[in-house]
Amino acid sequence: MSSTRGSQGGESESKSEQVEAAEREAAKQRLLAQAETERVPVEDTTRAVPDRRWRRGQR
Repeated sequence: MSSTRGSQGGESESKSEQVEAAEREAAKQRLLAQAETERVPVEDTTRAVPDRRWRRGQR
């Protein structure tokens, strides 16, 4: 990447690319952290009961 230093604007372009890459990485980390906090452990899940079983008593 140091070969672009001779051209005008090359350095600022690579700088903006670095900033974008850092922002993407930060967003990825935030998403992963959020997903981890919302994750439900397998032990805490229960077996789903079909809807019709509950509706039978309401009719």
